[in-house]
Amino acid sequence: MTKDVLTESANQLPPTCCETTDEYKKKGSLLVSKMNASMLKKSNLINIIGLDNIEMMKDNHANHVQFISSILKYKNSAVLIETIIWVFRTYRSHGFSIEYWSVQLNEWINILKEELSQNSFDEILPYYKWMLLNIPSFVLLSEQNT
Repeated sequence: MTKDVLTESANQLPPTCCETTDEYKKKGSLLVSKMNASMLKKSNLINIIGLDNIEMMKDNHANHVQFISSILKYKNSAVLIETIIWVFRTYRSHGFSIEYWSVQLNEWINILKEELSQNSFDEILPYYKWMLLNIPSFVLLSEQNT
């Protein structure tokens, strides 16, 4: 899949209302804390993030919430795609496996369902499903020379 096709699909993601973006951002620290705790319990964590990458994983989770907050507020498909490609390339070069993204995105969905209002969850879920669905494309694009 090309960046243009990804951009077209990202442009179809629905906008979120102010209450949703505010709730996501306001609960950001809680979401990150729950995400870190959940991931640290995984018996295969070292297999999916590599050796000595726990702090890098935690940084990624904190950065993820900040980034998604800005994407929800100021939707920009090109920035979304370029950033995700960069994250895949960078984290994989540090030993993170491809499996990490499906594991963590599914875990984000579980945590968001627990912690957000139903309306906010319903508005944000399409973004996480879109990221999950497009993992193979992000992998391929991150392997291409820039």
